[in-house]
Amino acid sequence: MPSVGLLILLVVAGCALCVRARAAGPAALCAGLAVLFIVSTPVGSGLPGVLATVFSAVDSAATPALNHETSAPTRPSTGATTVGVTAGGRR
Repeated sequence: MPSVGLLILLVVAGCALCVRARAAGPAALCAGLAVLFIVSTPVGSGLPGVLATVFSAVDSAATPALNHETSAPTRPSTGATTVGVTAGGRR
């Protein structure tokens, strides 16, 4: 189907016009159709897998922060001594 690109372009343009006219329902419908048309084409068939990978990476990065997990403090390597740092005459 060679005209699917034109169809996708028209749906995206319709979505933009609906957003510009502040019509939320038709804009959501046009956006849903655009996503459906993009995913159903051979070029967009890998889109769900890419989104799953991105969401998985974001989830694995955000989970420790959301659970308030902290890493264990690291110790200095053997042979190294910890010396107080003086800044402005304070120790």
